[in-house]
Amino acid sequence: TGGHTTEILRLLSCLSESYSPRHYVLADSDKMSEAKIRSFEQKRAETFSESQFSLDRIPRSREVRQSWSSSVVTTMYSILYSLPLTYKRKPDLILCNGPGTCVPVCLSAFLLGLLRIKRTIIVYVESICRVETLSLSGKILYYFSDYFIVQWPDLKKKYPKSVYLGRIV
Repeated sequence: TGGHTTEILRLLSCLSESYSPRHYVLADSDKMSEAKIRSFEQKRAETFSESQFSLDRIPRSREVRQSWSSSVVTTMYSILYSLPLTYKRKPDLILCNGPGTCVPVCLSAFLLGLLRIKRTIIVYVESICRVETLSLSGKILYYFSDYFIVQWPDLKKKYPKSVYLGRIV
């Protein structure tokens, strides 16, 4: 909430209008990000008059300080909730940067690809604040993403599949 949203919006500000429509997926308990996204999209509409976006909410897969054992159950619930949404939207690309909400969405898209329903490119950008270790989302999506981008050279050394582009947010 907040920090991840700011980072992803910085990334999106560099993308052309061909990346449209944009579908944002938020945790149902995230109150701050919707306002940031709406403000970003309002400013973007001043430059790109045909700008299109939507907001969808899913159950949060893991709350802060939630036990690991119970987070397995809530994450499975969130994945089941994400499957119909991912099927409905059928994204060509998922660009995500670390909040737990991205894990169920990416795993749902990966599953749709395995079932040959829709192939989605998954691009995961590890947060700039992750200097020495990956986030939990990063540790999971390292194996499922098509492109795994890190912003620190030490992480590239530890995770050879990753792509180091320097600071991008």
